[in-house]
Amino acid sequence: MLKTLKKYRAPYLFILPFFILFLVFQLIPTVWTFYISLTNWRGIGDPEFCGFENYRKLMLDNMFWDALKNTVVYWLTGLVLILVFAVLIANLLNSELLRGRVFFKTVTFLPNICAAIAMGLIFRMLFDENTGLINEALQSIGGKRIPWMTSTEYSKLPVIILNVWRNTPWFTMIILSGLLNISRDYYEAATVDGAGRWKQFWYITMPSLKNILFFCSITLTVDSWKIFNESYILPGPGTSNTSLFQYMYESGFNIFNMGFASAIGVILIIILAVLSMVQMAARRQQGEI
Repeated sequence: MLKTLKKYRAPYLFILPFFILFLVFQLIPTVWTFYISLTNWRGIGDPEFCGFENYRKLMLDNMFWDALKNTVVYWLTGLVLILVFAVLIANLLNSELLRGRVFFKTVTFLPNICAAIAMGLIFRMLFDENTGLINEALQSIGGKRIPWMTSTEYSKLPVIILNVWRNTPWFTMIILSGLLNISRDYYEAATVDGAGRWKQFWYITMPSLKNILFFCSITLTVDSWKIFNESYILPGPGTSNTSLFQYMYESGFNIFNMGFASAIGVILIIILAVLSMVQMAARRQQGEI
């Protein structure tokens, strides 16, 4: 072992910073979070061990279950809508018929580089019940004003729209990079065989993007379960659109119940680990890994 370490000392030194950062900023905080979740701690003083009391409170907490349901909605809608829009827009940007592709690529990516809080404030004005542009447009075509921000029925929609609008450009660029790596020979051969654009898309484009779409789905899953800015800046009545990450933040930094907030963090870690393993297992069963 020592001989191996000595022989490959230089490569190990190059990757050492990653492991140091992983240890300091990920592994140790994760272990600390699990420990704090077993205590009553207000952020100051010594943690008081309470076992699994915080987890018992979570199971009986209606606000926790509401936040969990909301986050599942954000995850599923984001996963479907963002990937669908990203694939469609990437194919349009990759089309040889499109003129000014550099301009459209730049415009497409702009929402991703805008500050989330600033965009949230703009969306709050757009969806305002009394003076918002959305309701003004609805009224101009004979519709009724919708209480987007004050109704439990509609309060999730602005969050979902903002989430999709902000994140679609990033995944569009990832999928576009995959499209650029597909050989044009496949499409030329398919054209010679009489395959139309739809068949080319379904039998050439989509299979070639499998690995990229899998990467996007994993990344989107992690991002969706950590959604915070959108639901925080576009609050609805009660917990109608509160995300699990937002509820963890409010439990920890608004009422300073660090033990309870840490328990939510542990639940989040477990959920993400399970979802990632399920996705990996599904890919492995398909023979893709």
